[in-house]
Amino acid sequence: MPSDLVIVYHRQPYEEVVENGKTVFKENKSPNGIVPTLKGFFGRVDKGSWVAWKLATDTSNPGFERVVEMEDSYGKYSVSRLPLTEAQVKSFYHVTSKEAFWPILHSFKEKYNYDPVDWPTFREVNWAFAEAAAAEAAEGAVVWVHDYNLWLVPGYLRKLRPDVRISFFHHTPFPSADMFNVLPWRREIVESLLSCDAVGFHIPRYAANFVGVAESLFDIETGPREPVNPDFIKEYVALSDRKVAKSVTYMGRKTQVIASPVGVDVDYIEGKANQEDTGIRAREIREEMGDGAMILSVGRTDYTKGGADQLLSFERILDENPDLHGNVRLLHVSVSANRNMTVYEGIQNEIEATVGRINGRFGSFDWTPVTLMSRAIPFDDLVAYYRACDVAWITPLADGMNLVAKEFVACRSDLRGALVLSEFAGAAVEMGSAVMANPFSHRSMDRALLQALNMSEEEQSDRMRDMRETIRKYDIRHWAEDQMAGFAGKNGAF
Repeated sequence: MPSDLVIVYHRQPYEEVVENGKTVFKENKSPNGIVPTLKGFFGRVDKGSWVAWKLATDTSNPGFERVVEMEDSYGKYSVSRLPLTEAQVKSFYHVTSKEAFWPILHSFKEKYNYDPVDWPTFREVNWAFAEAAAAEAAEGAVVWVHDYNLWLVPGYLRKLRPDVRISFFHHTPFPSADMFNVLPWRREIVESLLSCDAVGFHIPRYAANFVGVAESLFDIETGPREPVNPDFIKEYVALSDRKVAKSVTYMGRKTQVIASPVGVDVDYIEGKANQEDTGIRAREIREEMGDGAMILSVGRTDYTKGGADQLLSFERILDENPDLHGNVRLLHVSVSANRNMTVYEGIQNEIEATVGRINGRFGSFDWTPVTLMSRAIPFDDLVAYYRACDVAWITPLADGMNLVAKEFVACRSDLRGALVLSEFAGAAVEMGSAVMANPFSHRSMDRALLQALNMSEEEQSDRMRDMRETIRKYDIRHWAEDQMAGFAGKNGAF
């Protein structure tokens, strides 16, 4: 049976495990996040499908069913799985997406290298996704494509199935034309996106950048620039924008341009944070960390996250404020990325060396200034760390949104704790009550952390209350409804 809604996303919508020698599909352990939210829309249609990829040793005989039927708490839906070889995954994802696209999207031109890119393989993989979506979609169905590694899917799908409605959501930043146009495939990419009925971004700045890129490459008609939602305008935040065009027309097709930030499931996270065992674990963490203030930093080992810059800031603060010695501890969670990707070479080593130097310079037998964790923390444990810390220090150099900041705020129903947030995280345009830091300025970084450490309980309460109101208003459900309403067309939203 053809599907009324087809979601195209690189991840499979379940956890695949082997039990007693048999492969079993299990529902995602945590209902928090994008995947469960997207699956929630399957309950609104007669039939839904999900298109993803799966590693295979032999694509002609992958040893698994191409299409599997699923039934879980979200309803019944099909999963179309594309068999990709290890070589295809490396080319399509590790090299093209991470070595060519990722640095440009985050405005790190010096990290960009397109020499190893195998563009025919990227096209081939995107074509396979488009074919699978076309095969699953009913007449006039909605096809929702996610993220930059599937940039070419909309263009291919429009040729295969001109009847379907296509939406694309961009989960990363989208840069200005002088940065994006470094990509030699820029026209092919943007023309594919212009074949969509709607293109979505986290914040108005990214939407405005997309419109600017499209104008630089094609003869398009741009809708009037309309005022941005005042909730997404924050004074003194680098990523704020005040007006943006909400549509573009190319070759007779009008594409809606939507700016809507991804949120978190506030009720779920808050419920986790308020459980008795979470409180017990939070107290244990405080005891393990010792007396004094606890600073928590959580991110991936990626040059865009600014982990090394953050550690240098902490070192300067300890150097200039001896009264903090023995009275503050930094728990730096930097989850190691895939070291097979050349873009991450050396980052982990730099972080480890800096931590070692800080602890060697300032540490004592009873005080270790920095604790480095390079493994992923289970979400239940992470919630306890959010509850335990005095300051959450989230200062990426560039970030499409940053849900860690929102998760921290969702955990703090006690209205305690301070959030230091980079101006260059998409979340900053919503969470203006955080202590803002410019990670490219030593003075700004150091000042922001000291301000958070010295913040009164009254100020913590006022700031946290304001941020909690914002993340509840613009939670994950609001994002999903906003996106769906934007491209549902004359048939109405699902």
